[in-house]
Amino acid sequence: YVYGAASPSVGFDCSGLVTYVYKKYNGFTFKCRTSLYLDGTRIKYAELQPGDLVFFDTVGRGGITHVGIYVGNGQMIHAPNSRVKIVSMQPGTYYYRTYKGARRVL
Repeated sequence: YVYGAASPSVGFDCSGLVTYVYKKYNGFTFKCRTSLYLDGTRIKYAELQPGDLVFFDTVGRGGITHVGIYVGNGQMIHAPNSRVKIVSMQPGTYYYRTYKGARRVL
């Protein structure tokens, strides 16, 4: 994990991972990192599909503090700390409790 980083050679933070994956695999470039939550169509939790961006308030202040990419089966890939991980965001989990919304960009 490297704050502000967006490459495998240097490391990633959560938004850096998202911007890297979207550019590398879809050719999509976000205007800026804050536009991650503004771009695309708002999606309900029950409508999530692989590739949707999922957003969280991990500090409990009402804002968006974390982002990942939904991979299906109630899971997301994200960069929370020292490595990229796939974790559950199903009911009863930390990421379900801190979930704030989702966007479909592609």
